[in-house]
Amino acid sequence: MMKIRQKKSKINTVIGKDTILKGDIAFTDSFYLDGQINGNVIASKDKQSTLSVGRHGKITGNVRVINLILDGTIVGDVFATGVVQLAEHAHVSGSVYYHLLEMESGAEVNGKMIHEKNSDQSKNQDQITINTQKNQIIKVK
Repeated sequence: MMKIRQKKSKINTVIGKDTILKGDIAFTDSFYLDGQINGNVIASKDKQSTLSVGRHGKITGNVRVINLILDGTIVGDVFATGVVQLAEHAHVSGSVYYHLLEMESGAEVNGKMIHEKNSDQSKNQDQITINTQKNQIIKVK
């Protein structure tokens, strides 16, 4: 069994398994989820930002991050410009756009796996601007 490597970094935000959030979430640095989010999850463009989803974690919405460590469930598309690590209990129902990928036996993706050659997201994808002061997420085509 492959061991998913996790960079040692400080986790700034934690959502526990008994918590359900409704709405889009924008974060910087690192974010650990073991609860549920019904909305999109968007990371800042910080090269070290990482979303970690634990075994009980579930996101129903699209995910736009630099790095993703998944051992839970995502129902929606994943856009990752860095590394995607899918652990044994990872489940994705949607397309995964990735630059680098590590996948353990038992991980499941029900959708397309699309390799992005450069670390920037495809030019065809919407650009996202996060305004944390006004809690706004703006899509720019």
